[in-house]
Amino acid sequence: MYSVIIAIHVFVSILLILAVLLQSGKESDLGSAFGGGSSDTFGPATPANIMNKITTILVIVFFFTSITLTILSKNRTGESILNKIPVSAPVQNNQSFPKVPTQSK
Repeated sequence: MYSVIIAIHVFVSILLILAVLLQSGKESDLGSAFGGGSSDTFGPATPANIMNKITTILVIVFFFTSITLTILSKNRTGESILNKIPVSAPVQNNQSFPKVPTQSK
């Protein structure tokens, strides 16, 4: 169940990125939003096109998959792939190591 929701979440994330990038930009820039020139800043909204509706649906699905993953991860154990690596035997302090030859003049 958890893996299926992660797969849906990743797929929706990619679609959401594409949907945001494909939307057309606003005609007004940041300067006209604060300095005037655009009379519809808080006025009537433009009708939503299909890309806005798709983005809204993807955001809602992304939100619910995020919440679901948060709830499901609370019940999961904290297993890590690093716990599965075998630990080598510790080095004994009384072991003798080979002598490294030194040059004498």
